[in-house]
Amino acid sequence: MKQSIAVLTGDLIGSQRITETKALYQALETALERLAGHYGGRFERYRGDGFQLAIPDASSALDAAVALRGELIMHSEEQRWDARVAVAVGHNEWRPDSPLASADGPVFVASGKALDALTETGEHLTLIRPHAPEDDAMTLLVRYMGELVDGWSHHSAEIAYLKFWHPESQQAMAERLNIRQPSVHKRLRTARWSMLADTLDFFRHRLATENKAS
Repeated sequence: MKQSIAVLTGDLIGSQRITETKALYQALETALERLAGHYGGRFERYRGDGFQLAIPDASSALDAAVALRGELIMHSEEQRWDARVAVAVGHNEWRPDSPLASADGPVFVASGKALDALTETGEHLTLIRPHAPEDDAMTLLVRYMGELVDGWSHHSAEIAYLKFWHPESQQAMAERLNIRQPSVHKRLRTARWSMLADTLDFFRHRLATENKAS
């Protein structure tokens, strides 16, 4: 039986140039485990720096992609860690207890092809909706989000990570980070969190509506 799912296929950016590959792969594994557990999905790693995550909540597809990239950037120190992520949403015959290695269908195929396209364009985030009508505005918004995350520093990614997983007051975040509340406010502004959160909320509602209608 077909169900609404999101498939995120990606790879690490410039992993051949990273010296601390063991720590990088552990950070990737931890981020994928967190997302799979939170959304009730499943992930697998491929060829060292490749990965795929499938979740049965298509509306949260871009939340997962941004959270994954943010967690990698947050752990960056001397060298930047980040990933290309191709997101596909739609209906597919797949269950969370089924392995991804043998998974196929339009959503899985679309996500894999979209990752190949990202490698050619140099962008780091894309959204594909098989069988859905083209929407230039949505495409532009995804590009905007991708470039916004491209510009995150360690501190921007860290504050975004806290907003994703610990949605608390700025004062509580300041105490968690051992900094002053005005510094938290500044970091949220630098990360463009308010605009990003509104954009993610838009996609969450839009994708939920599309999947109910299809």
